[in-house]
Amino acid sequence: MKVHPKAVITFFIFFDLMRIAAAQTDSKPFIQPEISNSDIAKKLANPISNVVTVPFEWNYDRGTGTNQSGSDQTLLFQPVIPFDAGGGDTIIARPIVTAERLNNVNGYTGAGLSNIQLETFYVPYSSSSWFWGIGPYLSSPAGSSGQFGSRQTGVGVNAVIVNQIGAWTYGVMAFQSWSMGGTATSGTANNFYAQPFIAYVTPGAWTFSLNTESNYNYDMRQTSIPVNFDISRLVQIDKLPIQFTLGPRYNVSSIPGGPQGWGARAVVTFVFLK
Repeated sequence: MKVHPKAVITFFIFFDLMRIAAAQTDSKPFIQPEISNSDIAKKLANPISNVVTVPFEWNYDRGTGTNQSGSDQTLLFQPVIPFDAGGGDTIIARPIVTAERLNNVNGYTGAGLSNIQLETFYVPYSSSSWFWGIGPYLSSPAGSSGQFGSRQTGVGVNAVIVNQIGAWTYGVMAFQSWSMGGTATSGTANNFYAQPFIAYVTPGAWTFSLNTESNYNYDMRQTSIPVNFDISRLVQIDKLPIQFTLGPRYNVSSIPGGPQGWGARAVVTFVFLK
């Protein structure tokens, strides 16, 4: 598999962020503070909480390809890395690396890396139930085959607004991406993405959440809309909080050749409290 040079640059950015985050931690042995599982689950329901998380997300979709006879699986590695910006403000970086496997999609079967994304948010201190963040967005092609996403580089801005009241969390994440060059034969980077979400956390650290991940491509003038319903449970294993998530997904609409109908999602999230 040939790796795109811009993907290498993105990986270096990611590892530099990890190095800076490690430099900000105390040299003493890391000890998880005492906090209830339910409160940790509420923090995880807020995508811009000041909590280090390392989730691994698996998605399965079917009905892929022009004849709708293929399927695809994706594995996303998307750590959330907060940095103290002073005065209660936070800067959050979320690199997203996606491995994808296609099965009989337009006659093609194989695996590779999809586009690598970097989402960043500046989150000001809030004394209310409302939180918001905004920052630059980057998408870089990880390979040159064109089987696993656009070969264009995308640059733009992402934003999020969240409200947390009691057991409920709701809000929306979005980004606008513009193409900065590259071949358009396998799709373009001119996209608008919106993810409205709502979650309810029980005293027993169960989370029930619903979201849509709508992506509109300006050049194709098509929108893909998968809807996800997830059930999560947060437990502690050797004092390390881990959240397990499972749920169905349904593709309401997709781009030509995109997935159709029902699919599934599973996530394992490791939590490191400050």
